[in-house]
Amino acid sequence: MATDSRPSTMTKWKLPPTINRSVGILGAGVLGRRIGACWASAGYKVNIRDPDAQQTHGALQYIKNELWRYKPTISPDKISVHGFQDLRPAVEDSWLVIECVPEKLDLKINTFADLEKAVRPDTILGTNSSSYKSRELAAKVKPETAKRMLNMHYYIPPDIRVVELMTSGSTHEDIFSFLEDHLKRSGMLPVIAHRESTGFILNRVWAAIKRECLMVLSEGVASPEELDMVWNEMFVKNGVPPCELMDSVGLDTVSLIEQHYIEERNLHDPGVIAFLQKYIEEGRLGAKCSKGGLYPPGYTTKTAGQQQTPYDNLHAPSLYILDLGLNNEPEEEYQRGRILVGSADGQTPLRTIVDHQSMPDGIALCPSEGKIIWGNMGVPNKNDGSIMSCNLDGSDIKVIVASGTVHTPKQIAVDDGCSKMYFSDREGMRVFRCNIDGSGLEVLIRNGDWATGFEDQTQWCVGLGLAPLEGKFYWTQKGPSKGSKGRIFRANIRTPHGHDASTRTDIECLFQGLPEPIDIEIDEEGKFMYWTDRGELPRGNSLNRAEMGPDGQYANHKILARNLHEAIGITLDRKNRHIYATDLGGAVYRFNMDGTGRKKFYEDEGSFAGIALCDK
Repeated sequence: MATDSRPSTMTKWKLPPTINRSVGILGAGVLGRRIGACWASAGYKVNIRDPDAQQTHGALQYIKNELWRYKPTISPDKISVHGFQDLRPAVEDSWLVIECVPEKLDLKINTFADLEKAVRPDTILGTNSSSYKSRELAAKVKPETAKRMLNMHYYIPPDIRVVELMTSGSTHEDIFSFLEDHLKRSGMLPVIAHRESTGFILNRVWAAIKRECLMVLSEGVASPEELDMVWNEMFVKNGVPPCELMDSVGLDTVSLIEQHYIEERNLHDPGVIAFLQKYIEEGRLGAKCSKGGLYPPGYTTKTAGQQQTPYDNLHAPSLYILDLGLNNEPEEEYQRGRILVGSADGQTPLRTIVDHQSMPDGIALCPSEGKIIWGNMGVPNKNDGSIMSCNLDGSDIKVIVASGTVHTPKQIAVDDGCSKMYFSDREGMRVFRCNIDGSGLEVLIRNGDWATGFEDQTQWCVGLGLAPLEGKFYWTQKGPSKGSKGRIFRANIRTPHGHDASTRTDIECLFQGLPEPIDIEIDEEGKFMYWTDRGELPRGNSLNRAEMGPDGQYANHKILARNLHEAIGITLDRKNRHIYATDLGGAVYRFNMDGTGRKKFYEDEGSFAGIALCDK
């Protein structure tokens, strides 16, 4: 090891104590949350800061739901992980802060300048940058602070546990052995670069490979599939091919890193940046967006039974599933409902976060508020339904629409941009709208008065879907069981002037004579409507789709999948372009948006109704 690469300049500075102090993580994205999970799994207190509250909520839920993958050394119930939007409270007690903000030099430099003012004088400051030396990020900090800075480059834990440590050029020598010890305690494999190197060890080699791969693509020598096939056959066999890897990282990030390499090394750009820019301008950034990247959207979202690499499922959602509790003892069945959390690949064991609910059916998430909202149907034939909410981890359970205000709530949809939620009321024969906290309750559709009788099941409102850009909401009226009298309707989000829920004149019947339509979802981007149907075969127990034409009307009704076991819940993964559905038989299904690629998991673990997704 070169003796001049990490000079020992220890004077008054001492290594920080770690007891009762936190590891601060700046950035709650794909890597930030995984780095946080590594430390939390070993019993370290973790504070995650991201200015985006939705990202922070997602990171906290990822750590709680996926901690088992990190082989924790403490009970999952005893981990200490907290989320913040403001910098100072997140890092003021930290002994170590790891920066994971986007790969932009000015942003990183300013982040460390802000950190210098917010942390204690002994706090170690690490950057997870994959291309910038920590020396470059110290441009606005004092020389004394730069001595506490270093590179701490993670890959994709928990599958790849290597962490590369590298000096800022003046990093205190003792920091390396100190971090090496703590990283090993957190289950990582630290390796120390012998001298400063852009790209550290592996990424420096990967940069050359990646650049040549991009040249092969930009020159039209081969397609991404052909290149990855040849690479796989020759070098990897069950590993991570280069094009899949770039999609998982994000083509915008790949472009920023490539630009940095080109500028620093005075390299000739053979057209790689322009090639990537075309994808970026089209919004095709890779696995993290709904347009895909080098590969189609959802390509790297894998389920159990499919070959997976450490870079798959980085952008796959967590699943929130309602179990009605029908497989319990008869005298308990109306109070045994649960909210379960699982993963998109079906490998994470289902975890109960809320239980003892009265026949829960519809569920939706409000990302901006970090809330789960669900409906309890209550006891059949009694007017005791209610709408509930809690935090994403199942805490702070509240009644937000009181029992008896709604009869039998079913599917729920949230318009996060307007802080509104919509829900259907089956035997109540109504559609409601209210604020996220349950206030401002109003009836949008009223097909009858349940108090005078609700025997006519053709008037029962069941599924509920939103199309905010179109200015419409959709709902199903299922009709009698197996009766083939089901219908799908839509109306304007704004009730026509001078009309009310009983007299409005803007209601359209889109489909009729359906076996028994249940839950419904609208894909405004693709201009499709999807719904489940639990009616009689051959058209029932199915997943269905209809297409919106240029005139705004729906046609081309197709059955995408059959042989579900009492199909109920449906939700769309708009980013990865997948459909998730549930049935009362206790299974979760995943399909491509055209119904192909059917996968089935979480079988026989309950009696499933509604389902919702939380982006990682």
